[in-house]
Amino acid sequence: MKILVISGARNSAGQTQQAVKALLAGAAKKGAKSETILLPKKKLERCRQCDPDGWGLCAMQARCVIKDDFAGIFKKTKAADLIIFATPVYFHREAESLRAFSERLQRICFKWGKYDSVERKPAVCVAVAGGGGTGAPATLREMELVFALIGFDLVDAYPIRRQNLKLKLPQLKKSGEWLATTPTSADNTPSTLRKPPATEQK
Repeated sequence: MKILVISGARNSAGQTQQAVKALLAGAAKKGAKSETILLPKKKLERCRQCDPDGWGLCAMQARCVIKDDFAGIFKKTKAADLIIFATPVYFHREAESLRAFSERLQRICFKWGKYDSVERKPAVCVAVAGGGGTGAPATLREMELVFALIGFDLVDAYPIRRQNLKLKLPQLKKSGEWLATTPTSADNTPSTLRKPPATEQK
């Protein structure tokens, strides 16, 4: 399998990437291949809300008019078997680079099933908080909301703080072995095929 890491970290040896590398080490043990993209080192603009109504070609044609590195990253996202979204925590939120990427990605994939989207592709979220270390859970809640809306099948999330990073590295390696099995969540039905729950009969 092929794992793509999309990271809001700038430092390839920092705490966020230490956590990611532990996941990848476990996955590699089971034969998975991986590639890591550090978004701060890419040319990545924020969404321009192009048209007068604020939508643009992204909603109608599933493409972005901005000429930067986004299209190449999106292509790799579609080709991967599993995505790891990773970020250091700033102000109890994900890094600005990951936010810029996800905001454009959600516009490309808004009409699930109609275009060449990423619907039901397994993904995990990793948030590593420095400082007091309290921002990881809040950051993950926001990330999970956005990436579920985009259409990913979120199979796990990893809140980490600098105070327990070393303790969690062995656990992350074991989780990486599991990720190499291409896991799915309990509800793996595409959103376009989901049916409302049956009404209870009296």
